[in-house]
Amino acid sequence: MYYGLIMLSTLIFSGCFWFKDIYREQKGSSFKASFEFSFYSGIAGFLALLIINKFSFEFSPFTFIIAMIAAVNGLLFTICSFKALDKINLSVYSVFSMLGGMALPFAIGIIFYNEAMTLSKGLCFVCILIAILFTLQKGESKKGTKYYLGVFVLNGMSGVLTKIFTAADYTKTSPAGYSILTSVCSIALSAIMLFIISRKEKLPKTNSKVVFACLGSGIANRLANYILVAALLFVDASVQYPMVTGGVMIISTLICLFTGKKVSKCEMLSVLISFIGLMCLFLIK
Repeated sequence: MYYGLIMLSTLIFSGCFWFKDIYREQKGSSFKASFEFSFYSGIAGFLALLIINKFSFEFSPFTFIIAMIAAVNGLLFTICSFKALDKINLSVYSVFSMLGGMALPFAIGIIFYNEAMTLSKGLCFVCILIAILFTLQKGESKKGTKYYLGVFVLNGMSGVLTKIFTAADYTKTSPAGYSILTSVCSIALSAIMLFIISRKEKLPKTNSKVVFACLGSGIANRLANYILVAALLFVDASVQYPMVTGGVMIISTLICLFTGKKVSKCEMLSVLISFIGLMCLFLIK
């Protein structure tokens, strides 16, 4: 059942890169654009989670601390994402984002939380690492290095913080309560930053594409993360995050095929290798 939940979150996550890129194309990649995106997508995600949690709000000091750190991490990730997408294409951005999202939680789970290092985990990790590198294209600008390294670390830290929250023995809220509190912190931080810089910068007018991107990203991102928090209570981080990374690669490529977009031979090969990696995880004890 929990593997099924992880695959559901993977399906939802597959659209998040796309929503973010739509917004960036319409509004640019400035700091104000990043804060505005985080603010409006945060509200959309907060409302969706509130409905899921039947309009109940939970609080504990430990949950608030982790939620605030996660909100700061998410805000920095959005800034780095927009800046990176100005310098490199979506393919390269996705590589660093997915690699960080898989590698850091995998390492943390094995090293600090005594998760068993099995043959199936090792083969899956290596297969998906190879698959990601196959999608990397040459000739990209090196000017974005600090931003896509930021994408690597910050996306990985999202999984690390989730693992810290679920594994801690302190008094804490439910996964839904944690996700809601993270959304509240994100909205508050974004609002403060928007107020500080609102007079210094003007953005293009909001249109239907911007609204669509904010709603889609906010709901998809918060819902997918909520599912991962719930699943991580029962599944090792060293299993969950390689599953998410490999699954996103496969589903994203299938979306391209069904929407008529060109898929290279390297991308098809990377999907095949990802699939092999996931089969290793499921079939090898």
